[in-house]
Amino acid sequence: MASSSSSNAQEDQVLVEEKSFARTLILNRPKQLNAASYHMISRLLELFLLYEKDSNVKLVILKGKGRAFCAGGDVAAVMRDINNGRWKSGAIFFRTEFTLNYLMATYSKPQVSILNGIVMGGGAGCSIHGSFRVATENSVFAMPETALGLFPDVGASYFLSRLPGHFGEYLGLTGARLDGAEMLACGLATHFVPSAKLPSLEAALHTVDSSDQAIISAIIGEYSELPMLKGQSSYHRLDVINRCFSRRTVEDILSALEREATNKVDDWILASIQSLKKASPTSLKISLRSLKGMASLL
Repeated sequence: MASSSSSNAQEDQVLVEEKSFARTLILNRPKQLNAASYHMISRLLELFLLYEKDSNVKLVILKGKGRAFCAGGDVAAVMRDINNGRWKSGAIFFRTEFTLNYLMATYSKPQVSILNGIVMGGGAGCSIHGSFRVATENSVFAMPETALGLFPDVGASYFLSRLPGHFGEYLGLTGARLDGAEMLACGLATHFVPSAKLPSLEAALHTVDSSDQAIISAIIGEYSELPMLKGQSSYHRLDVINRCFSRRTVEDILSALEREATNKVDDWILASIQSLKKASPTSLKISLRSLKGMASLL
């Protein structure tokens, strides 16, 4: 009975739609903002492995039910297990999650992630590594780990270190939020499609009998737009970000930001300083070392 219940939980948390040569996987924990549970990531890993070997499957579409794509890993459940003496459950959770991240990053077939809502932490891990990331006007991206006493994992040191300039260090240390237009501008998203066009985009993808990434990209491109960045977008501050977040230590980054703040009154700079001061000092140091270490390999 326990095995059957576990199996049902896995299936309920990831809904599957089979249409022609596409498989659409729907993260189905809307009340929890689709926080990635062990059941969810285990089921995703099982399905991705299955589809890679299935010649009838040409592409995989991943999306979330409700107002979130995925708000991150279900850290609360991991902590409950640890507090109850089941620390191995946490180790198994992260091993499975990281295995899924690696599989997505090396997948032989196109993965189209529709980021129509919140995408944070573990949600970024199961989308950013895929071939195509479609942002919308509802997208909200962040890596908030340093505020939680953690560090950006799920392969974040890889994709954040490849953003323009030192924008990745800024995002990873401060946990700053981006909208869909900013995600497209910095490269976290490959396309921007208004949410009203998503049903038509999905219908078009369902008809594709090919795993050719150029064909998939062209189809998504037919529904894509180039959104305008907001005037207060942090991406407009890339020059300041590069001056400050290029420093080798967290202390030097803070000092550089504080010097910027003395030169002019800027709410964005003050907010960045406050974010760093509220975060876990240990998390900040681990995160920066991880990002700088990966950047040195580029």
